Amino acid sequence: MADRESAFDSDEAAAERSAGAAVSNHDRDAASSHPLPVSLLPDRDPAVERDRIRSFVADRVGAAGADGVVVNMSGGLDSTVTAALAVEALGADRVYGLILPCNKIGAPHARDAEALAEALGIDHDTVHLQPLFAQFGAVAPDRFDLHDEPVRSGNAVARLRMAVAYLAANATNRLVCGTANRSELLLGYLTKHGDGAADLFPLGGLYKTDVRGLATELDVPEFVVEKPPTAGFLPGQRDADDLGAPYEVVDPVLHLGVDRGLDPESVVERIRGAVVAGDLDAPDPMDGDDDLDVDRELVADLLGRHRATAHKRLPPPTPDADVE
Repeated sequence: MADRESAFDSDEAAAERSAGAAVSNHDRDAASSHPLPVSLLPDRDPAVERDRIRSFVADRVGAAGADGVVVNMSGGLDSTVTAALAVEALGADRVYGLILPCNKIGAPHARDAEALAEALGIDHDTVHLQPLFAQFGAVAPDRFDLHDEPVRSGNAVARLRMAVAYLAANATNRLVCGTANRSELLLGYLTKHGDGAADLFPLGGLYKTDVRGLATELDVPEFVVEKPPTAGFLPGQRDADDLGAPYEVVDPVLHLGVDRGLDPESVVERIRGAVVAGDLDAPDPMDGDDDLDVDRELVADLLGRHRATAHKRLPPPTPDADVE
């Protein structure tokens, strides 16, 4: 991207004010109270990753003969970083943002996403999906009722969002640029054919904690970095609640257990060893915060999620056939 240090305006304070819905002090504390376990993850230089991903996006779009990308923007960290990298790779005129709230919980995040899209200078539209979702629920067979079924309804909304994204991509000769990171992909913490569907995943090689470092490199507004990760379907829902630990714990577990192939006992031993050595700060037991406590049950659960969700990372299986 020519003549710009960052896709975002350098006046971060102005970007913060334009967003209008900064996180509360409680959310700031929840998002930033845990140190990054740098000794347990690969040492990634954010500047190198920035250049690598920009080249990847430009190459993939060029190879497809596409005119740009479509990014579903939620106002959260991953979609903001993805959109910013796309702008740096392609230029703002080739990036289109879709903001797709579906309930009252998503409204503040939608306002943030609109402000971020404005700050990036990209064309964007906000489409409220509640009427579409209500009609979808009305015509679906009664046996598949979506009321009071948060997982089922959340998956349905994610698939409606991706349907809109591919409509935009088809209409404008663009690729759908997914926003999932490596943590989410390895855990299957996404909806199959929903946010798990895309033509490329620029952040797919980076753990969530790596994405935070990249966000700082990109001058992403601080309020975005400090937002606690959430799917945004239920009041008060946090990724850490669903996964059993914050990403500061989840990421080294995945790296050691998946990338390095260690068994659960060895993963626990390595993480606790880092705490003892002072490479990973342990919580003060007096403050009642045990989020960084790691035991075999947690590790086994996370690695079990990885194995059970392999189908989300693979193409649909087909029977073997003789090909002449």
